[in-house]
Amino acid sequence: MDTASQPLHQPCFFDRRWPVLYVDNHLLALYKPSGLLVQGDPTGDACLLDLGKRWIKTHYRKPGRVFLALLHRLDRPAAGVVLFARTSKAAGRLARQFRDRMVDKRYLVVVHGSVRAASGRLVDHIERQERVSRVVPSPTPTSQEARLTYRVLDRTDHLSLLQVDLETGRRHQIRIQLARLGHPVLGDLRYGADESMPDKQIALLAQALSVDHPTLGRRLTVEVPVPQGWPWPGLARGENGCLPWSWRAFDAVCCAAGNRDSS
Repeated sequence: MDTASQPLHQPCFFDRRWPVLYVDNHLLALYKPSGLLVQGDPTGDACLLDLGKRWIKTHYRKPGRVFLALLHRLDRPAAGVVLFARTSKAAGRLARQFRDRMVDKRYLVVVHGSVRAASGRLVDHIERQERVSRVVPSPTPTSQEARLTYRVLDRTDHLSLLQVDLETGRRHQIRIQLARLGHPVLGDLRYGADESMPDKQIALLAQALSVDHPTLGRRLTVEVPVPQGWPWPGLARGENGCLPWSWRAFDAVCCAAGNRDSS
């Protein structure tokens, strides 16, 4: 297995504090800060997919339209690794891996309450509604099975730090299943937290993603550092050089880059 690292020559994504986690001719892995959309929606707000296309066009001086395929999603208030395909061949091969559940996804989560069991596996049936999905007591024609495992890394009287590994990839799955367990994600007002965080973040970090590289025949793991301000002492690095958690730290920089690109 090859773990993607950040060598000295690795480029930054618009801002020196924002590393490109991995890039080659077929893949682009980026950090998504909390508050940034992965894909555009009716709000017209900035999204990581469009920023990725703009960065490739500028960095590699590519004429015309840039191909960049979205392979998976991450909730807007969450942060972490997002992987894109730069070629149609890579997009097709990776789409099969996601569909066949060959992709390993590891999350770091802070939840309310002291989780008693040191580890566990949750299996629920989730039914999607307009804005809030819910666990149903038994399968329905519109529900989907959701499975994950968790391990308690640390705990206090009021909070727990968990590592979560997904077996399935359902919308809001981690947030819903941990809330069902009685431990909503810190800051997640939609699913039971009692207070928000400063920039409406939730303490859910997509920390690592592992796939079979579409052309090199090896396992690739892309990891992201714990961002600045993460609500667990000792995990995030010092203030200098630490990855910002909130999109607000990058918004103006990326808008300025967009204005330069269009001039």
